[in-house]
Amino acid sequence: MADPHLLPPLPPPPPVPETLLQIEPITPLLNFTQNNNNYNQNNHRRETLSTQDDDLDQTLQKLETFLCFLGFSQSSVCSFLFSWAAFGLVGVALPVIILELSNCPGCEKFQIKNSELDIVASQACLAAVSLICLSHNMRKYGVKKFLFVDRYSGQMTRLSRQYIAQIKDSLRLLVLWSLPCFILKVAREVIRISYVKHESWLSSSAILFGLILSWSYVSTISLSASVIFHMVCNLQVIHFEDYGKLLERESDVLVFIEEHIRLRYNLSKISHRFRIFLVLQFIVVTASQFMTLFQVTGYSGIITVINGGDFVVSSIVQVVGIILSLHAATRISHRAQAIACLASRWHALATCNATANGSSDPSGYPTNALQVSYSESDLESFDYIAVPTNTQLASYMTSYHRRQAFVLYLQNNPGGITIFGWTVDRGLLNTIFFIELTLVTFLLGKTLVFSSSS
Repeated sequence: MADPHLLPPLPPPPPVPETLLQIEPITPLLNFTQNNNNYNQNNHRRETLSTQDDDLDQTLQKLETFLCFLGFSQSSVCSFLFSWAAFGLVGVALPVIILELSNCPGCEKFQIKNSELDIVASQACLAAVSLICLSHNMRKYGVKKFLFVDRYSGQMTRLSRQYIAQIKDSLRLLVLWSLPCFILKVAREVIRISYVKHESWLSSSAILFGLILSWSYVSTISLSASVIFHMVCNLQVIHFEDYGKLLERESDVLVFIEEHIRLRYNLSKISHRFRIFLVLQFIVVTASQFMTLFQVTGYSGIITVINGGDFVVSSIVQVVGIILSLHAATRISHRAQAIACLASRWHALATCNATANGSSDPSGYPTNALQVSYSESDLESFDYIAVPTNTQLASYMTSYHRRQAFVLYLQNNPGGITIFGWTVDRGLLNTIFFIELTLVTFLLGKTLVFSSSS
C-alpha cells in the first residue's frame, strides 16, 4: 500500500476571473425616489386640475339653474310653454289687471293710469326681446358652448379659475344694479298704496305684492340678458389678455396667427348671436325713453315722485341694461384692437435686439419685458373674415419678414364686436350719442312752448 505522504500535491485552484472579483455597486434608491416624487407631483397636479374643472362645472350648473328659473331654458316643448305662460301671466296680465281694477276717481294725483300701462308695455317688450334672443342661443348651443368655456376650446382647464371669477363678478353686478332699483320700486309702491284708498289692507297688500312681483320678474329678465352678454364679452377679454402673454412664451409667428384667427372667429360668432338682441334692445329702450319724455312734457298736471316714480325706476333699469351691453362690446373691441399695438412693439424690440446681436432670431429678446397696455384710441372698423383652411407661411421668409407679415395682418384684422358690419367702439358710441341728442332736442322743440307775457 502506497504511503499517503508520498502522494502528489493537489493542483492549485483556478484563478477567479477579474469580472467576478469586481463587486457591482448597489443601485441607490435615488432614482426610485425621484420617480415617486414626480409621480406624486403629477398626481397632485391632475387632482388640482380636476378640482378646478369640478368647481367650474358647479358654477356653470348654478348659472344654468338660475337662467332656467327665469325661463331662459326652453329645451323642450313643456319648458317652452311653461316659460311663456309664466311670462304672459306674471309679466303682462297681472300688472294690467291690477291697474284696471285699482283705478279710482280722483287718483290722478297718485297714479297716471295711461302712463302706467305704457310703462308695463315697454318693460314687457324689452323682457320679451331678452327672453327670445337668449333662450334661442341657449337652446341651440348650451351654456358651455354659449359662453365659450367648453372643453373643446382647449382653454377650459388652464383658465378655469378666471372663468369662475368672471362669472361670479357678472352675477354680483346683476345683484348690485337690481337691488337699488328694487328698493326704489318698493318704496314708491308703498307710498302710493298709503295714499290710494282701497277696501281693506288685505287688498292693498295683494296689489302691492302683485305689482312688485311683476316688475321684479320682467326687470330681472331684462337685466339678466344684458349681464349674460357682458359675461360672454368679458370671458373673451380673458382670452385676449392671455393672448397678449403668449408673446412671452412663444416665438413662432404661425402660432400667433392661428390663435388670433381662432379669437376673431369667436368674436364673429358672438356678434352673430347677439346682433339682433343689441339692435332690438336699442330700439325698444330708445322708443320707451322718447315715449316717457313725450308724456312727461305733454302732461298738463303736476308730476310728483308718487305718480311719476315708475318713470324713474323703469328708465334706470332700461338705461342700465343698454349701458352694460355697450360697455361690454366696446371693451372687448378695445382689447382686440390693442393686440396690434402690442405686436408692433414686440416686432420693433425683437428687430432691434436681433440687429444688435447680429442674429435674426427673435427668441433672444427677453419678451417678458413687454407690458400689455390698452390705450383709449379709436380704430377703424372691419368686416368679418372667415377662418382660412391653409395658414402655412413660406419657408423662404426670414424671421423679420414673418414678424412684419404678422403685424400687417393684425393691423388689417383688428377684431371686435360688430353689428351688421359696424364695430361697436367709441366711434359708434359717439355717433349714437349725437343721434339721441338730436332726437331729444327735436322732441323738446315740438312739445315745449314758452309763452311771453305782454
